[in-house]
Amino acid sequence: MSQPKTKDHAALAEAFIKDEERVDWHDGALWYIREKRDIASKAIPEWEELREAASQIKSNVISNLHKYLLQFEANLKKNGIVVHWADTPEEHNEIVYAILKAKEITQMVKSKSMLTEECGLNEYLEERGIGVINSDLGEYIQQIDNEPPSHIVLPCIHKRKEEIGELFHEHLGTEKGLSDPTQLTRVARKHLRNVFMTRRAALTGVNFAVAETGEYVVCTNEGNADMGAHLSEVQIASMGLEKIIPQKKHLGVFLRLLARSATGQPITIYSSHYKKPRQGQEMHLILVNAGRTRQLGRPDFQNSLKCIKCGACMNTCPVYRKSGGLSYHNTISGPIGAILAPNLDMKRHADLPFASTLCGSCSNVCPVKINIHDQLYKWRQVIVKEGHATSTKALGMKAMAWTLSSPEKLDKAGRAGRWFMQNIPVVVNNKLNPWYKQRDMPEGPKESFSEWYIKNEKNKPK
Repeated sequence: MSQPKTKDHAALAEAFIKDEERVDWHDGALWYIREKRDIASKAIPEWEELREAASQIKSNVISNLHKYLLQFEANLKKNGIVVHWADTPEEHNEIVYAILKAKEITQMVKSKSMLTEECGLNEYLEERGIGVINSDLGEYIQQIDNEPPSHIVLPCIHKRKEEIGELFHEHLGTEKGLSDPTQLTRVARKHLRNVFMTRRAALTGVNFAVAETGEYVVCTNEGNADMGAHLSEVQIASMGLEKIIPQKKHLGVFLRLLARSATGQPITIYSSHYKKPRQGQEMHLILVNAGRTRQLGRPDFQNSLKCIKCGACMNTCPVYRKSGGLSYHNTISGPIGAILAPNLDMKRHADLPFASTLCGSCSNVCPVKINIHDQLYKWRQVIVKEGHATSTKALGMKAMAWTLSSPEKLDKAGRAGRWFMQNIPVVVNNKLNPWYKQRDMPEGPKESFSEWYIKNEKNKPK
């Protein structure tokens, strides 16, 4: 379930970039993580072999998803875990609610789960009298500020420590003006420790699910998934169908790739395996479709189901770094979100594939070799053909197609453009030109590259 959309990416991004100082450190912080990723990956000689292995394993999963899901379900049941299937976000939420209602549970603690954000679970449960606390620190900060996550790994990367201090002063009673990260973290830890101790139910996401053994793995740096799961009476895991891997031996490939790609760490601090309920505990796992089989049925886009949600594409993307995650009006933002979102609602998210330079950096860093920039380009074609592009964009595309259809047309258009830029620059330098809003347009060149090349070829010494 996506965030409520009131504006498109360009309009939402415009609001974010008004604060130039914020944009600069947001850009710098994410690029710093990208650099850490590069250092970590170069420290492993077999890095490219790992990427290729992960990609091939995921290709096998995509081709045999039905088989692995049934194997996984059978092994879950052998291990004493109750299995549920949900085709839609609404079905997922109804299942969680039914589990909690049966136990008369009115409060639940949740570790990070982008799937439940996608389903709008928190809001659904709260409307029915069940309180949910997000226990991941970044997600908790976003929750008390009534904002969705802006990044799949670093949910509040767009917030300054002073802003977090103000939130903690308002909601947790800290001293006004306190902004020291260590002290703020201690306050949050104390508050959340009480939450863990008093909640009878805990929900986690799933990073990897092993078909061979019927277990699932959750990766965290804070240990919050473990705290919730081990102290709860009812443990629930929400899992997208694509999180399957065939065998336990494959885990090593993905665990070596995940943290290095996400934050530049060798491995997440906690890589927790869940297989059986302890005595007296209930364990439930919900397998969620929510549009994934639709993506599976799109040959040009099914590779996006390989995603392991590391966020590397966001950390490297020049558009994401400058525009902020909330400008994407979708649970999953950045390049990967821009190819997942149109699958869910093509009309609503028609703007997102255009929020890209198509530079290919996202594909270069993807640990499972998803051809992200190719899919962004293909989505643009589909969206225009389906009539979901804005009228101005569709008209622009037709004009460019006509212009580029022959060298003569391109030459004439170039001559006209240069003349206007040199003699009547207001035709280009005006508020109707989106590029002009944040840029100084260049002076019109005196000649085209072709003209320059022909002239220089003629003047070459023989």
